[in-house]
Amino acid sequence: MHNAIYWIELVAFIVALLVFSLGITRILSTVRLPAGAVIVVTGGSRGLGLAIASRFARQLRVRLVLASRHLDELEQAKSTLLAHHAQLTPDDILLVAVDLAEPAECTRLITESLARFGRIDVLVNNAAIIEIGPAQVMPASAFEQAMQINFFAAFHTTWAALPHLLEQQPLTSSRRAAIVNIASIGGKLAVPHMLPYTAAKFALVGFSEGLHAELHKSDVLVTTVCPGLMRSGGEAHAKFLGNVEAERRWFLFAATTPVITTTTAHAANKIYRAVELNRAEITITPQAWVAARIAGLMPETMQFANALINRFVLPKAPKN
Repeated sequence: MHNAIYWIELVAFIVALLVFSLGITRILSTVRLPAGAVIVVTGGSRGLGLAIASRFARQLRVRLVLASRHLDELEQAKSTLLAHHAQLTPDDILLVAVDLAEPAECTRLITESLARFGRIDVLVNNAAIIEIGPAQVMPASAFEQAMQINFFAAFHTTWAALPHLLEQQPLTSSRRAAIVNIASIGGKLAVPHMLPYTAAKFALVGFSEGLHAELHKSDVLVTTVCPGLMRSGGEAHAKFLGNVEAERRWFLFAATTPVITTTTAHAANKIYRAVELNRAEITITPQAWVAARIAGLMPETMQFANALINRFVLPKAPKN
């Protein structure tokens, strides 16, 4: 009995020591962005992108580059940021209306950002699209479009910026820059009826994790972000296929129910802290964290569970 208590106490002490050491390490490695830091956010006109821009601007007069396809939405986002952050001036915000499905447009975004501000301290690849429906009704174009925006937009934007990021001098500490890739829990486990989105996000996770390993020695941080469900308003822009009304109902319920979702403000704060703490990867929402671990430890169990959800919960594909 005494031996069992001894071992339990020893294990508890070791776990506590590891947790304490991790906390101290993160505190010591914290990188606080100074005033004047340049933050580039794709998909920055609304939802999570706008929340991220707002979080970086909360305490400092940073310089922001917001990219989106629609200039009117970008103008509204700029007005919102100026109204909520008194330290910002109109000259601190550059709006770039750009179609990131085109590699040349990704390059133009980086070129205009550097021409205006001379550097990029944080590049947030956030732009994404989503199509909902069973695999049987998904055209090949749905996969191609998802890859263009959810993966290749991040790739081409990063590749255009990378030579400059590797050469620029750090503003603070030894870190030259940070790249934040907004992936998804759908990049860790395959979500039924979201196959194009999931395939592209899996690609983004692999790219981001590999890039982190290769750029670490060059003092460029790459952070992979895998959020769970968020109340971002993105559901209003989703495209539905198959039994459209039934697909819309289940997705809107999943995307807007408070108990199983989080807010964009909460997610943006987590992302901001991840950049400060030099985190390689974060998963946002407890449900997403648990699901990612189960998928990693028990992939067949997760696939079986998803198969049951697809068979008994999600709408059936229309019959021809």
